[in-house]
Amino acid sequence: MSDNLKDILSHLSTEVDQETLLKYLEGRLSDEQRHEIEKRMLASEFNNDAMDGLNEIKNKEKISSLVEQLNRDLHIKLDKKKKRREKLRFKDQPWLYIAIFIILLLVVLSYVVIHRMLQNS
Repeated sequence: MSDNLKDILSHLSTEVDQETLLKYLEGRLSDEQRHEIEKRMLASEFNNDAMDGLNEIKNKEKISSLVEQLNRDLHIKLDKKKKRREKLRFKDQPWLYIAIFIILLLVVLSYVVIHRMLQNS
């Protein structure tokens, strides 16, 4: 099983590994193993609700493709957000520092010139 299929399910339960969760959802576990997983999942209401929702899927073979599609969509959205943040981030630009330095120099020189003109008159 590829790691991409496990990305979404990895946060569902820390007590049960993703491979076992997928086997559970696809109905490929013995009754004893299913009971053990259900017992572990009952400890968390969120996990229980998530498993109930996943069990509602009629075609169990589609779960792997749905998980893969969700992971792909999630990665695309995260990449878009990352690119947008990079665009908005203030980048070091040497010409900006030079412009600020020149403006400050002009301000100081203007102050000195005006101050001397006022002293001479």
